[in-house]
Amino acid sequence: MSSSPSQRATGIILRTRLLTETSLIVHWLTADHGRVATVAKGARRPKSPFAGKLDLFYEADFSFLRSRHSELHTLREVVVIQTRPALREKLILLQQACYASALIEQSTETGSPLPEVHPLFASFLNFLPQDTPRPRTIFALELKLLHALGLEPDLAETKLPADTRHLITALLTKPWQELHSLRATSAQARTVEQFLHGFILFHLGRIPKGRNSAIAP
Repeated sequence: MSSSPSQRATGIILRTRLLTETSLIVHWLTADHGRVATVAKGARRPKSPFAGKLDLFYEADFSFLRSRHSELHTLREVVVIQTRPALREKLILLQQACYASALIEQSTETGSPLPEVHPLFASFLNFLPQDTPRPRTIFALELKLLHALGLEPDLAETKLPADTRHLITALLTKPWQELHSLRATSAQARTVEQFLHGFILFHLGRIPKGRNSAIAP
């Protein structure tokens, strides 16, 4: 039986973990293939063709050999598009990016195309270093992701005050660059935080790791 042909994708690295002393498992978010897990054999060797190309939130064109027997595929080639070094300059930026990654992993299925989620995540990562870290950025991400997944809350069915519903709608619909113009009281912000906490808990079964750190002032 012939081997499966290599497939190509553009993806963002959601996380990595050690497989052996020299190899890594790399989890990608792509538009066409959804979430993909690949083995980068020998990636930790100094002369590996993967050296310096596989780290959190790197975006790359890559090819992989699809496994016939599991959801863990073989990474073949990687061409880095961007590395997003600014995310490593402040702990809060890294915490917000990591929470976003955890939220996407928990709310999506491996191998299902995610044509809206991939560009959403990319734009979120690119925006983070451009603004002062704020909880509203995380609330906006949660709402935009829920919308992309078809889980957007029906605000008309809630008992939230009208001004809070208006704030949630703005967080959902405004582009990242306009979030700074939103005005909210501390009470409104707390209400939005609690509402989304309960909504995510109900639909996903648990809150992804790192939310409290990501929304810390």
